[in-house]
Amino acid sequence: MAKAKKATKTKEKKPTNLEEPVVAEKDVTKAAEEAAQEEQTVINEKRDAADESVVAADSEAVLGATLTETAEPKTAKAGKRSAKSQREAEEQAAKEERKASGEKSEKPKQPVKPARSRLERRGKGFRKSAEQIEKGKAYGLEDAINLAKSTSHVKFDATVELHVNLGVDPRHADQNVRDNVVLPAGTGKTVRVAVADDELLAKLDKGQIDFDVLVATPDFMPKLGKYARILGPKGLMPNPKSGTVTTEVDRAVAEAKAGRVEYRVDTAGIVHLGVGKVSFTPAQLLENLQAVLTSLKANKPGSVKGNYIKSAYLSTSMGPSISVDIASIG
Repeated sequence: MAKAKKATKTKEKKPTNLEEPVVAEKDVTKAAEEAAQEEQTVINEKRDAADESVVAADSEAVLGATLTETAEPKTAKAGKRSAKSQREAEEQAAKEERKASGEKSEKPKQPVKPARSRLERRGKGFRKSAEQIEKGKAYGLEDAINLAKSTSHVKFDATVELHVNLGVDPRHADQNVRDNVVLPAGTGKTVRVAVADDELLAKLDKGQIDFDVLVATPDFMPKLGKYARILGPKGLMPNPKSGTVTTEVDRAVAEAKAGRVEYRVDTAGIVHLGVGKVSFTPAQLLENLQAVLTSLKANKPGSVKGNYIKSAYLSTSMGPSISVDIASIG
């Protein structure tokens, strides 16, 4: 019985020994779960911290972009939203504000270069020739001729020109001064004179013009009518007023070769006419000038009152002008 009891006690103690490993296993499992939870907590904390930093960075980026857009508005390449148009709009708005407030914008003064006189803008040769002429002085006709010859600085045989300002109004038909005159000493030019005939018309059909003056009879003028568009603009169309339409053909040809010239006032009432060459002697130039002035005086319109010849000047090609004393003209 005692052995049986011992055996029973022994058997009863075995379950107590088995409970100890179960408790230990529970403790290990709980510790592992707690460690896992702590690890997961750490991971979650790190993840939350990372998310917060990303969110903060994104917020800063968005804020910076917003500030940039506010400071520098978007502009287009062209149109109303371009940088140029916006700048012009701002300038216009500022201008309107100044105008409304009564303020005057002070513009920076630009340095003004002194204007050069007409003489200073001329060439060296012209300025040297002009130094021989006394400013404001009117020369006698003979002195003006000698001075014109000495002030010619070009290398070719220049033309001596006469410019006379007449007290006429060319808008009135009776004051439209026009005439032709034969220069006693000639013009200094070789004049090619042609007489209108059938042979000349054949040349005109081919476009050949090898003459400077054309003389025709009144009967032949209807045949020249269709060539008026060719001859008219060149000043070659025969005209009774210029003496190139006449029945005395030989006389007209001789006068043209001798130096007959035509003059006419322009819209300002001034006559411009070449009266010879610098190579002419003073006596030849004086003779030609007197012939032209005599013709001008003879053609004075009756309706003109007061001074007929207001002023007169002599000059050479590309040379300075010389004032002529009206009293010396007579």
